Amino acid sequence: MGGAPPLKLLVSVVDAEEALEALRGGADIIDVKNPLEGSLGACPPRIVNEVKEAVMGKAEVSAAIGDAPNLPGTISLAALGAAVSGADYVKVGVYGPKSLEDAVTLLKGVREAVKSYSDRVRVVAASYADYLRSGCLDPGKVLEAAYKAEVDVWMVDTKVKDGKTLFHFMDPGLLKSMVNKAHELGLMAAIAGSLTHREAPLICETGADVVGFRGAACEGDRVNGRVRAHLVRSLKLKIA
Repeated sequence: MGGAPPLKLLVSVVDAEEALEALRGGADIIDVKNPLEGSLGACPPRIVNEVKEAVMGKAEVSAAIGDAPNLPGTISLAALGAAVSGADYVKVGVYGPKSLEDAVTLLKGVREAVKSYSDRVRVVAASYADYLRSGCLDPGKVLEAAYKAEVDVWMVDTKVKDGKTLFHFMDPGLLKSMVNKAHELGLMAAIAGSLTHREAPLICETGADVVGFRGAACEGDRVNGRVRAHLVRSLKLKIA
């Protein structure tokens, strides 16, 4: 029988060693990012390439390129670097733009840079559920910008990592309606934001295509801790 595709598990890692732990735990997407540089902090191209080589095609690779300032040229160059380094998804945090028009311009620059290298690389427009305290565009505006810029994926995360989860800022009903809207517009939908196994029922109800974790996949905190296969495996079972 048909039905919705299974929810993909994304695990954020800081190096190839963590990537292999995530892979052993059953992660579908290995997301390369640097927590020291923010919610969507970027790693150097070398790390992206090392992770790509380590997973050997057994999982897709995502690369964050930062909580992006409103500098389309700079960010498009970073996006191309991520694609050339081996990312299957290039994830940009739409943080700096303060208007819909600026967000569209930023995302178009990223899309053009990435697609000039390979049509197979997907562009992710990441928004922030805690936009009111972070001073950035709300997720609905970013979704509209993602559609207008013709990128591939809309995502919602949290900017400030203080233990408050995505569901502190967006109730499940609103989140589900936004995921549905993304699907209607032809975009994939991804969610993240200090999520743990406790939110698994709510996560599954949203209808999202991808759910991302870091802290819950680590022994220790999201910055100083290390991803461990048994924790990834536990998350995989919870969202299956």
